[in-house]
This record gives sequence, C-alpha cells and structure tokens, in this order.
Amino acid sequence: MIYLQLFLSFLKIGLFGFGGGLAIFSLIQHEIEKYGWMTQEEFVDILAISQVTPGPIGINCATYVGYTTTGNVWGSILATTAIVIPSLVIMLSICKVYFIISTRFQHNIYFNRTMHMLRLSVLGMIGAAALLLMKPVGQPSVSFIDSSSWIIFAFTCLLTIAPMFIKKSANTLKSALNILSHPILLIILAGVAGYWIYS
Repeated sequence: MIYLQLFLSFLKIGLFGFGGGLAIFSLIQHEIEKYGWMTQEEFVDILAISQVTPGPIGINCATYVGYTTTGNVWGSILATTAIVIPSLVIMLSICKVYFIISTRFQHNIYFNRTMHMLRLSVLGMIGAAALLLMKPVGQPSVSFIDSSSWIIFAFTCLLTIAPMFIKKSANTLKSALNILSHPILLIILAGVAGYWIYS
C-alpha cells in the first residue's frame, strides 16, 4: 500500500510541481504530513542533502524520501520514476510534434528562417542573463576584473555561436566546432584559462 501511495503522490507532484525543485518542496512536505512518512526534522535533513548533492533538487528529494519511507532502494526508484514521468511524457510529445513539423517543412525557407531566428533569440537571452550576472548588486560597473575576463567571455560566446553559421558542406569544421562548443568542455576551458591568467 505504501508503494502505491508513494507512486501516486510523486506522480501528482511531478505533474503539478511548476517552478522547479525549490517550488515543489511544499508539495512534498504536504504529502509527507498527509501520510506521516517521516518527521519534520528528517524532512529538513533530506532537503539539505538534496541541495548539496548533484542533480535536480526535486528528483534528489524524491529519491531520498522514497528510500527513507520504504527503507529500501525500490522505494527510491519508484518515487524518482513517478516524479519524472509527467515531464518525460510532455517533453517526448513536444519533441515528436517538433520532428513531424520539421520533417514536413524542412525545405520551407520561412520555417528555416524562423528556427534560425529562434536560436539566435535564445542565445541573446542567455547572453543577456550572463551580462546581468556580471554586475554587482547596486553598482553600475561590471564585475569583470579586466579585459582578459571579457576575452574569455567573448571567445566562449564565439565558440557557442559559430557552428550555427557554418555551412553543412564544411563537415569537418562543423564537427570540430560542435565538439569545442560542448558546454562541459567550455566550462573546463574557461576554468583553465581563468586559473592560468589570474593565479
């Protein structure tokens, strides 16, 4: 019975938990209090662990609550699966619709131009967010130390945008730029450059 309660509770949380991990903690707490799965102190400990471990906070919390509630790994697997199912179904449905539309209109010049502009808009929004993070709160000047910081930022932006403007015929160059513009590699390269310049 507890497994069914756990599955239905986290399925409901996954379906109605808008706003990310921190926003769904109140939903998780409500379900815990409703079924009396654990004490308030245990839940606070789980929240702390969920925030310091890698991965999405909501999924981490579901995993720990499932394990604590049932006392075995099957409870954690069940809770984690339940909280992921709604997002997975919605995203797979959206991807399916996108692939059908993109296959049907792949030679349509207006569709291709629209998708290209959307990609640039997303890059612009990410860039705007990055520029906002460079400014200290309440100060007009940016928090970058010197021109080297700007060079690292500009180089990272260039590597991210460049593959979009390479023609499909230049496969080798496009493949190399796609590898270099991988987010994890960019983070590592920026970290190495920052350490080398400022240490």
